[in-house]
Amino acid sequence: MSKKSIALLIILFISPVIIYLLWPTDESRIRKLFKEGSKAVEARNVDEVMSKVSYNFSDEHGLSYITLKQGIERTFKEMSGIRIEYEIKDIKVKDEKASAQMDIRVIATRGNDTGYFLGDAARPAQLKFSLEKERTKWLVTSVQGLRVEF
Repeated sequence: MSKKSIALLIILFISPVIIYLLWPTDESRIRKLFKEGSKAVEARNVDEVMSKVSYNFSDEHGLSYITLKQGIERTFKEMSGIRIEYEIKDIKVKDEKASAQMDIRVIATRGNDTGYFLGDAARPAQLKFSLEKERTKWLVTSVQGLRVEF
């Protein structure tokens, strides 16, 4: 066998292993979704925030994708200096569905008042997100524990 044939065989056998090791896990993709989502909220970028939400979104209070988007738009008009602190407590992935439990604090300025919009210094808000994999992206389909008035 020639050196070229041996090199080709080695590449063929090693490349799937390398791809497997470098391919991001579902858990890391979900962590990235929340990181990008929190940055989008801090930047008050409605379109970027909503790109993380499924069109099939619904929650325990009857919010849909459209009502959520409208509420976020109104909130971003009223608030500035939004800062998010979050800690992902648990991520569970099963096939095309996942859940993530998080502790969240949101600090923002409304008018001349700055304070906690979600959670507080002593106790963060505890939220549970449900997610679904749509094509290759994870999107939020529901949130439990969110008590925010839009």
